[in-house]
Amino acid sequence: MAEIILMSDPRVAAVPVRECGERLVDVRHGGRLRVDGRKADGDGAFARLREGVLERLLKAQESLPGKLRLLYVEGYRPPALQRRYFDRYGAELGAAHPDWSAERVRSAASRYVSPPEIAPHSAGAAVDLTLADADGQELDMGTALNANPEESAGACYTEADGIGEEARANRRLLGQALTAAGLVNYPTEWWHWSYGDRYWALATGAPAALYGPKELA
Repeated sequence: MAEIILMSDPRVAAVPVRECGERLVDVRHGGRLRVDGRKADGDGAFARLREGVLERLLKAQESLPGKLRLLYVEGYRPPALQRRYFDRYGAELGAAHPDWSAERVRSAASRYVSPPEIAPHSAGAAVDLTLADADGQELDMGTALNANPEESAGACYTEADGIGEEARANRRLLGQALTAAGLVNYPTEWWHWSYGDRYWALATGAPAALYGPKELA
């Protein structure tokens, strides 16, 4: 498996942000994407993405074979919510491993939840999604979407060994469509893809991120 750069890596935080000012849009408008409600919130924040990210998702969907479609689960995440997720998961890891240093806990937590200050979700740049058939049934991807490394024994990693051939083929299909549309994957989460954030910039060699953290107006 190739080297995995975690979100907590200083190289990610070092990427400058040149905010382009692109607005957050609601992906539910127009019915062009199938949107799952498991992460729905009162403000509809989960269904927001930067315009450029949505455009690339629609491009990726057009390239899928047959009647397969993307199944959108979560996009934008307010900074305060991201902080709660990160702190909670870090506390769970710290309690399970009392011998770990604070830095090791932070690094391990970032496999699954991004540090709030650089979180792609809080920039409206990241999306958690999977594939579904014409009836809306999720395809086999080897683990549940949002399965953490502990409960999945590492099978949530995009290139993990030990998943079935069908799941591997489905991950490959998802990855080919999204990569061709310009998004990058976070390798510890097969479902997490982004465009325009710091992680994307580091992965692609872009001089700066296009999107920084944003509050929902």
